[in-house]
Amino acid sequence: MTPHPARDREPASKERLRLWLKLLKLSSGVETELRRRLRDDHGTTLPRFDVMAALSRHPDGLKMSDLSGYLKVSNGNVTGIVDRLTEEGLALRVAVPGDRRAQIARLTPKGHRAFASLAEYHEGWIDDLLGRLTPGDARSLTRLLDKALMCGVDDDLT
Repeated sequence: MTPHPARDREPASKERLRLWLKLLKLSSGVETELRRRLRDDHGTTLPRFDVMAALSRHPDGLKMSDLSGYLKVSNGNVTGIVDRLTEEGLALRVAVPGDRRAQIARLTPKGHRAFASLAEYHEGWIDDLLGRLTPGDARSLTRLLDKALMCGVDDDLT
């Protein structure tokens, strides 16, 4: 009997498809709940949280174009969010020396404090939502996801 490569791959491909569907269900469910909690408990949005998180990781600020690239969203989306953060005193924009068109966005001290508070809630919510996983489970799953990312998936998405 000669081997059938397509049949030999089918079980693995079906398992990987099931894995992808479960990852998507988990990711969508967690994201939906985070959006709800940010909106209901703090009157904010996940995109706004994401912008603040990115700026908190870059204390010297990010060019607006780099910020939109980092978050994989349009310049217009980032500009609107940064404008509102600036109006509230949570962020500021400064001109890039030598480039009249470019601006750098960064959090103000008030913005850093506001984000730190939100980040604590966010961490607690994630801990709650994934609470059935032991720390060992989380480490194992993280290692497996890192292995999956080494398959070039991350490279294909950028």
